[in-house]
Amino acid sequence: MSRMHGAAPLHFRKALENILDILIIGAGPIGLACGLEAKRANLNYLIIDRGTLVNSLYNYPLNMTFFSTSDRLEIGGIPFVSINPKPNRMEAMEYYRRVVESQDLQVKLFEEVRHMEPEGALYRVSTSKGEYVARHVIIAVGFYGIPNQLHIPGEDLPKVRHYYLDPHYYFRQKVVVVGANNSSADAALETWRKGAEVTMVVRQPELGRIKYWTKPDLENRIKEGSIKCYFSSSLTEIREREVDIDTPEGKITIGNDFVLAMTGYQPDFSFLQKIGIKLTEDEKRYPQYDPETMETNLPNVYLAGVICGGMDTHVWFIENSREHATQIVRHISREKVAGGA
Repeated sequence: MSRMHGAAPLHFRKALENILDILIIGAGPIGLACGLEAKRANLNYLIIDRGTLVNSLYNYPLNMTFFSTSDRLEIGGIPFVSINPKPNRMEAMEYYRRVVESQDLQVKLFEEVRHMEPEGALYRVSTSKGEYVARHVIIAVGFYGIPNQLHIPGEDLPKVRHYYLDPHYYFRQKVVVVGANNSSADAALETWRKGAEVTMVVRQPELGRIKYWTKPDLENRIKEGSIKCYFSSSLTEIREREVDIDTPEGKITIGNDFVLAMTGYQPDFSFLQKIGIKLTEDEKRYPQYDPETMETNLPNVYLAGVICGGMDTHVWFIENSREHATQIVRHISREKVAGGA
């Protein structure tokens, strides 16, 4: 670890006057859960995020419905009451916003972490708006910020979207939806119902992991021909008014106005590597951490939530990673007691 030499800058000396027990990077559901546990343990904490509150949920499609029931999305034991069997995006955002307000969680938004380095037994974290010093750091960032690319000509055209929000936008447009899972199914069905001419391009020979109430609907629309679907196929080139598709029967070209590339997303591995967290060298890129304490190879730096799965983004969800908050804060609290802090 590095040590301070000479006089520290004024802003760093001011940060030293209010050393945080925990700095939490990420204001998604799991970052908020960590904040709740830290507050209950009487630890001095702060949650920061480069976007808005629960930024990933904000970027979900407007009409998105969760697979889980509301009780599985609760954090900190605070009830999540929904009028629907399964809550939707708007209800979830309302719930997490109310959690922050009712529990008076310390959250700073639209503040991006730019640098983090050890300073003796502490960590110095520089952001777009300030500088903090913390004894422990929890990284609870998601994977919704970096879309997986198609790596084909024309992907950089304005008509290509890796995020899907509202189906009305695509009324009477020729839309190609790339992908076989939940996001693709929702985009295909919703845009078709709002008047789009929809073609799906699926690399696999069949549809993938789709919500059980959505899959039969999509299968029926494909069977009746309302939505055209090319299986075992891939998009090979995108142009202003058309696209090329490689199918088992050969290459075809169809007219096109928009491409919705629902190809998934990945965590910001560059940030983890930049601060020194080790990743496996295979394609999964699993970060190194202790599953009992969630502590990484960096002392007093922890991971929480979906970031723990590396590229395997279907391992951790809100439902099964909210316990990370309890594990981490329990470990920090024990350390604090043992150290006599």
